[in-house]
Amino acid sequence: MALQAVCGLSERRGPAAAFITSDAPLTTAGMCLDVPPGCRLESTHGTTTLAFSFRHGVIVAADTRASCGNLVACPFAEKVHPVHSHLLATTSGSSADCAIWVRVLARECRLYELRHGHRLTVAGAAKLLSTMLYRYRGMDMCVASTLCGWDRDGPALYYVYSDGSRLKGHLFSVGSGSPYAYGVLDSGYQYEMSVPEAYDLAQRAVSHATHRDAYSGGNVDLYHVQEGGWTKVSRQDVFLFYYGLYGREDGKQIPGEEEERRQDSNGKEDEGLRGDVVRKDSGL
Repeated sequence: MALQAVCGLSERRGPAAAFITSDAPLTTAGMCLDVPPGCRLESTHGTTTLAFSFRHGVIVAADTRASCGNLVACPFAEKVHPVHSHLLATTSGSSADCAIWVRVLARECRLYELRHGHRLTVAGAAKLLSTMLYRYRGMDMCVASTLCGWDRDGPALYYVYSDGSRLKGHLFSVGSGSPYAYGVLDSGYQYEMSVPEAYDLAQRAVSHATHRDAYSGGNVDLYHVQEGGWTKVSRQDVFLFYYGLYGREDGKQIPGEEEERRQDSNGKEDEGLRGDVVRKDSGL
């Protein structure tokens, strides 16, 4: 009754069941969506999210396309959500389920800090989320989240699924585009790589996945989690990044590209100096 009073909903019942069965006309706010007999509304969804830890922290990246079947519901969706000052969560699955459980987890992390005077660890947050989700297993929820953070034990990554399963690792990719992202990550991941290299690897993995996966697209959101907290690095159009057009039209450089060029030029100078030494020694 309270929700009906706030939203101005009527007491009328009956058509609301169509949202579940999809066998009757959908009636909402005066609009009627007729579904042909024998047809059901498809709610297939997909995404590409990834996260990996390396020497300088944790890198988190995701696309921004929210899809429902063959419909692009939103090209600018947020799939990386802040949970706490030291913790991020990627979301894959049903948007409604992911949104509510990320909010619940953020609330519990804040309450834990107020009660105990220190922040909940990433492992503790993963265990808390998996325990809460386990109570609702078999109820057709779809939540696949990677918790990425930095606590007193250093950088940490945990994958949590809606059936209550929980996995710890150093590299995860979740969603319909994850097989394509894993191909790029497995070929280029190194724990000792530099920050620009890590940025480029994450962006390339997501952009290549969006090129092959129809349910992923839009932009690449890039985050970096360090000991002092998380920061949002950039949001780039996947089309421009995939075809190498980002930063070329307006004269800007790709993040980290200038440093890589400087390193290449220094390496060439060193090779030239070594060549001069060899020529002098050989008397040429």
